Amino acid sequence: MADSLFLPLAAKVPNDHSSLIFRNCPFPSRLLPSNSFSLQLNESKNKLNELALSQYSLLPLPHRLGPIRALDSDVPRPFHKGMFTGLLGNLSLLSYFAKKKEKEAVVVQTLGVVSIYVVITQLAMAEAMPLPHFVATSVVIGAGLILNFLNYYGMLNATIWQFWEDFTTVGGLSVLPQIMWSTFVPYIPNSILPGAIAFVLAVVAVTMAHMGKLSEEGVKFVGAISGWTATLLFMWMPVSQVWTNFLNPDNIKGLSAFSMLLAMIGNGLMIPRALFIRDFMWFTGSTWGTLFYGYGNIVCLYIFNCISRDFFFAATVGLISWLGMALWRDSVVHEYDSPIRSLKELVFGS
Repeated sequence: MADSLFLPLAAKVPNDHSSLIFRNCPFPSRLLPSNSFSLQLNESKNKLNELALSQYSLLPLPHRLGPIRALDSDVPRPFHKGMFTGLLGNLSLLSYFAKKKEKEAVVVQTLGVVSIYVVITQLAMAEAMPLPHFVATSVVIGAGLILNFLNYYGMLNATIWQFWEDFTTVGGLSVLPQIMWSTFVPYIPNSILPGAIAFVLAVVAVTMAHMGKLSEEGVKFVGAISGWTATLLFMWMPVSQVWTNFLNPDNIKGLSAFSMLLAMIGNGLMIPRALFIRDFMWFTGSTWGTLFYGYGNIVCLYIFNCISRDFFFAATVGLISWLGMALWRDSVVHEYDSPIRSLKELVFGS
């Protein structure tokens, strides 16, 4: 984006009185100079333009400004790094659900991995992503999909699967605090210290678990880290979006109301299953995504008058009705008098 500002003065002959000073900030009409002064100003402009043209024409060809690629102005340079975060989250959750034999959830996470890879491939084809990064990412994605499906069908060696789980544990725990920290830059100093500290702690925890230095509860905790870090990565996405909306309210107009509605519906459809099998991590991630990512952005769109009242009212009624029905049906299936008991079992166990 910034590259487009460095253009020769003689590349375009301006037509307004203010372009010599503020190219993109024209003066209001009441501040324009008189006609006599305008003539003098025009003569000065012509001389400056002729001088600038002669100066730039003397530059050798290799030193002239090159063309600006469209991707440089439309796509931020660290965009593919955000894709890596989502990819790691999808792969971690894919491993979690593959281990639990949750077929529908495995399909959803697989689609997430494939869709992100399609975007990454497009970035690589447009030379917006370094080729070595793309090759390494392709290897990780291919290995992750193959290992997860082999493990799902019981065809994978336990040692190989353990290595993959350790990889996702260390990777997820290293990325999560770094993403949280970078969200609030430049209001806080830009630093890689959070990610570095988390990486060291993750390696130490995994090593101690393999050496038998942890208790049984500690081993279970380390084994659950990858799933929880993946869930927290997805839970942080709406926090980052809301923070961006707060800092730049105009950005909210770029959000698609129907995309946010689909995000709310997609996460909401996972809630009944997570509640039924008493998977607190799955329930937490799905509920957070429904309320804060999908519905939360719909609220922002409504506040900034980007959607109609009818759209907002329909989304609100539909969300409340679906959550209420999910809690009610779960209590009926388990023959409980109140859905509160279902929530207690979900959080604290039976």
